[in-house]
Amino acid sequence: MARRRGATAVYGEDFSFVNPLVKYLLFFFNMLFWVISMVTVAVGIYARLMKHAETALASLALDPAILLMVVGILIFLLTFCGCIGSLRENICLLQTFSFCLTVVFLLQLAAGILGFVFSDQARGKVSEIINNAIVHYRDDLDLQNLIDFGQKEFSCCGGISYKDWSLNMYFNCSEDNPSRERCSVPYSCCLPTPNQAVINTMCGQGMQALGYSEASKVIYTNGCIDKLVNWIHSNLFLLGGMALGLAIPQC
Repeated sequence: MARRRGATAVYGEDFSFVNPLVKYLLFFFNMLFWVISMVTVAVGIYARLMKHAETALASLALDPAILLMVVGILIFLLTFCGCIGSLRENICLLQTFSFCLTVVFLLQLAAGILGFVFSDQARGKVSEIINNAIVHYRDDLDLQNLIDFGQKEFSCCGGISYKDWSLNMYFNCSEDNPSRERCSVPYSCCLPTPNQAVINTMCGQGMQALGYSEASKVIYTNGCIDKLVNWIHSNLFLLGGMALGLAIPQC
């Protein structure tokens, strides 16, 4: 503070230790992500409030609305420090902002290293998460839409294979299952039909009872875990470039 007062006395009230270009660029980008974080939190709260209480509690750990709110709040707090700190040249807020970015960068680095070193354990954890999501497929509309999007985007069905859908009580193949969807798979597993005007939501009816060769004529039989791993391998350089691009500003 004494240094700042001395500099102010010599150079005037407009003196700043921070380059104005850097200052306002930092302010602009933090303000942009600040607004995005508020929109993210608002969307998460709206999605959460639109659900029935029983349904929301049943799949609390897998709720995309909760994920949106948590990520939005964290980004809001982080960008608040960067936005106000850069505008007011508040050393405490800027140091907090810098420390948080360093922690985020180290976590990204650690996650990448652990993912390669413990690839089998990471694969098992991903499989556990996907299987848990399959169990709660009908309990949460947001989760259902997310799974359908993933299966259509990666042209896959289930975790390891399409038969994983037997984990869901509605799609289970047991004889005592009264569901009309018994031994079926969601419509998002079905192969696309050219020039189809209306989506056939019953196209996966009875597919689990068929063998791989027969089922592959109608639905995707490969699991989403293998598809996701193959996608990561084929886009490894792109993902590495994105990670480097995120890491440089954080340094």
